[in-house]
Amino acid sequence: MSDSIWGYQPTTGHIAGTDLTGYKVEATDGSIGKVDKHSDDVSSSYLVVDTGVWIFGKHVLLPAGTVKTVDQAERKIYVALTKDQIKDSPEFDKDKHVGDAGYHEQVGGYYQNRRA
Repeated sequence: MSDSIWGYQPTTGHIAGTDLTGYKVEATDGSIGKVDKHSDDVSSSYLVVDTGVWIFGKHVLLPAGTVKTVDQAERKIYVALTKDQIKDSPEFDKDKHVGDAGYHEQVGGYYQNRRA
């Protein structure tokens, strides 16, 4: 599987090192929550999004390759996914997401097939 799903595309406007914590996250069909934590690690960049009450406090792991645009002025991140695609994503597992290549393959595979 390509690591491109785990890297920001050059067209997103994201500047490595920018703190995205607290940025609002917008799916193609509306707001899904805000960034709880993120990483700019090469081949392992991601956002952890707190969906709040939208899906009952679920946290989701979004690979950086799903990001379309980062709007620094508005503090918003636009992703190339629908709310349902995010809602149906594999559950975020804080214990597995660091150091478990199989978990990253599972999450990455889910999103690889759904990017708009």
